[in-house]
Amino acid sequence: METLIDLAISLGIGSLIGLERGWHERAAAEGTRIAGLRTFALVGLLGGLWGLLGRELGDVLLGFAFLALVALMLVARFQSHKADGDAGITTAVALLVTFSLGALVLRGYRLEAASVAVVVTVLLSLKPVLHHSLQRIEPVELKAFLQLLLISVVLLPVLPDEGLGPWGLLNPYEIWWLVVLIAGISFIGYVAMKIAGVERGVLFTALFGGLVSSTAVTINLSRMATQPAVRNVIVTGILLASATMFPRTLAIVSVVNTDLVAGLTVPLMTMFAVMFAGVVYYWRKQRGTEALTELPITRPIDLGMAIKFGLFLVAITLLARVLQSWLGDTGVYLLGVFSGAMDVDAVSLSLAQLARTSLEGTVAVHAIVLATITNTLVKTLLVFLIADHKLGWQVARITLPALLAGILAVSLI
Repeated sequence: METLIDLAISLGIGSLIGLERGWHERAAAEGTRIAGLRTFALVGLLGGLWGLLGRELGDVLLGFAFLALVALMLVARFQSHKADGDAGITTAVALLVTFSLGALVLRGYRLEAASVAVVVTVLLSLKPVLHHSLQRIEPVELKAFLQLLLISVVLLPVLPDEGLGPWGLLNPYEIWWLVVLIAGISFIGYVAMKIAGVERGVLFTALFGGLVSSTAVTINLSRMATQPAVRNVIVTGILLASATMFPRTLAIVSVVNTDLVAGLTVPLMTMFAVMFAGVVYYWRKQRGTEALTELPITRPIDLGMAIKFGLFLVAITLLARVLQSWLGDTGVYLLGVFSGAMDVDAVSLSLAQLARTSLEGTVAVHAIVLATITNTLVKTLLVFLIADHKLGWQVARITLPALLAGILAVSLI
C-alpha cells in the first residue's frame, strides 16, 4: 500500500506540473507540443517506477533511465525547433524535473518532492510577470542586486566571528553584517519606491527613504519646496522621514542588543508619536498636491557609502571606548551628541555593541536618545538653510515638542 501511495503521489506531481504546461500551450495545435498534461503525468509516474526499480535493483538503473529521457528530450526538441524555430527548452527541462521528483517520492522524500513540485508549477506560471519585470530592470539595479549578493553571500560567511583589535572590540563578521544590513535596507527602500511609482508622491518617498537616510530625504524634499501648492505635503514628507528614524533606530539596536530595547522604547516611540501626529496634521491640510518627479534615492546601493559606513562604525566604536576610558559616562554622552549630528545608525550600533561588554546599559540608552535628538535638530536646521524660514518653522513646530516629549520620557524612566 505504501508503494502504491508513493506511485500515486508521483503521478499527481506530474499531473500538477502538466496542468500548468498544458494550459500554457493550450492554443498550440495537436501534435505540435513537446508535452502536455498526459505526458507530464506519465513522466512523473515513470520517475516513480524507475525510482522503485532503482531501489530494488540498484541506482545505476535510475541513472540510465534519466539519461534515456534526456536523449528523448533532445530528439523531440530538435524536431520541434526544425518545425517552428522555437529554441525554448523550458518544457523539456520541466519534464526532467518531473521525472526526478517522481523518483524522489519512491526514495522516501514525499514532502520534499511535493513542495518542489508546487514551487516549479508557480515558477512556470510566472513567465509573463518575470519577463515583464526583467524588461523594467535597469543596469544599475541589476548591478546593485549583484553587489548585495556579493557582500552578503560571498564575503560575509568567510569573515572571522571573533573580537580583534584594541580591547577586542572589533568583530569583522558583526561589523560587515551591519554594513550588509544598511545596504539591504537601502535596496529594499529603492525597490519599494519603484514599485509604488513616483505618482504616489511624497509619503512613499519619505517613508521608504527614511528607512535609509532621513537626512537625505530632508535635504532633497527641502529643495523641492519651491511651489506653494506643495509646501504642506513637503512638510509632511520631512516629518514622516524624521519620524521613521525612531522605530528604525529601535529596530537596528534590537538586532545587536535586545537588553536596550526596554529603555529605548518609551523615549523613542514618544518622539515618534508626537511627530507622526504632525504628519497627520499637515497631510490633512494639504489639498490637491502635485506629484513629485524626483526621488531622494537615485541609486539602489552605494557600495562605497556602505564601506565608509563600516569604517565610520569602527572609528565610532574605538572613540566611544577611548572617551569612556578618559571621561567616563560624560565622554559617551558627548559621543552621542557629536556623532548623532552625522549619523544615528553608526553611533547607535556602536553603543549597543559596547553595552554588551563594557558600557552600562542606562548610559548607552541615554547616549542613543541624545544622538536621535541631535540628528533631529540638525535636520530641522537644514530645512531653515535649504528651503526658507517659513517652511523651517512649520517643521520645527512639530520636531521641537517631539524632542521635549522625548527628554521628559527619559527623565521619567
